[in-house]
Amino acid sequence: MKVAVRYAQAMVDADGHVTGHDAGATLVRRLLRVFPEALLIGPGPRQCDGFDMIPLEFVDTDDTVVLTMDVLDSVTVWQTLHARGAEPRLMNFVWWNTSQYTHKVERAALALSCALFPTFANSARTATEIREIVDQWTIAPLAGKAEIAWVNLGIRLEHVQPRSEPSVPVVLYPAIYLSERKRPALFLEVVERVARRTPIKVEARLHESHLISEQAMRLSRRDWSWVGPLTASREDYWHALARTTAFLATAVEESYGLEYVEAMVAGAVGVFPDEPWARALLPEGYPFVYRSAHEAEEMLLRAVTDTAACRRELDACADGDFGAWLRARHDDDVFEQAIVERVTEWFGPVAISDEVRPAVHH
Repeated sequence: MKVAVRYAQAMVDADGHVTGHDAGATLVRRLLRVFPEALLIGPGPRQCDGFDMIPLEFVDTDDTVVLTMDVLDSVTVWQTLHARGAEPRLMNFVWWNTSQYTHKVERAALALSCALFPTFANSARTATEIREIVDQWTIAPLAGKAEIAWVNLGIRLEHVQPRSEPSVPVVLYPAIYLSERKRPALFLEVVERVARRTPIKVEARLHESHLISEQAMRLSRRDWSWVGPLTASREDYWHALARTTAFLATAVEESYGLEYVEAMVAGAVGVFPDEPWARALLPEGYPFVYRSAHEAEEMLLRAVTDTAACRRELDACADGDFGAWLRARHDDDVFEQAIVERVTEWFGPVAISDEVRPAVHH
């Protein structure tokens, strides 16, 4: 059995590489690595670097599972493949926040898709939300048979680089978008207050679509801030994280929180809102969770002026080693093992990379 990955926004450059640093592009590259014979569904047939691209209509449904990241389109994908008289094999991958879909048509389409096709989610919270949506928006015979599994996405731990402490503490805006859900206004309010009290350097690396926004311009006008494009490579990205002192998370909702985990594993002190998504990422008793802008200011000030003591507090809430605690729960090896197991369970054996280690069952 082979895997064909479908993500409509995937872009492939002239050299045959999947481009982009957003979560979607990163996950496409990860899936192509996990399943070395995988295909990428795209506008036309093409040989790329390590994989082939084919149109959806060319998928051989006899020996291919379509793993789609465009979950709301799953029924349409199924209809396209079924038009040839085949019985398509389709699997959803929900890697985003379900709260972004608020219209009744979108909610119903998501529910129907996840009720009809096996669905793999990027976190326990996302899986729970999917189950609730399926139960609410579909009929009992469908909801009762829905197959939903999950695992934390995790990060590639081998990318982490040694710390390089900056002379002036660096505070990261931990997102690439300035969307309302991220509450960038709250971020700016808090870092402005902290900047009045102690020297800091705020860095925001944004997707090109948000670089020219009004909020990006407002932030870039501060003499203590730097606003620019995404890093050119993953190596540059991890190099920047290795010199990041702290970050201030302000999002109302996240499906997982990949950027935050990466920054914490790199050694940055994270200051989080008291939201369920944040609590799901952190050990019990995590000391830097705020309930107001004032609390966020005081916590961030401590993170940049007494960083060593803050890191000791993080270790104290995580059995003596916060970094080890994170690595044990957010290793992408676990994600790779889990998604291979689910594809195999739902559709049969598939070719996998030699780098994917078999899971150990207890």
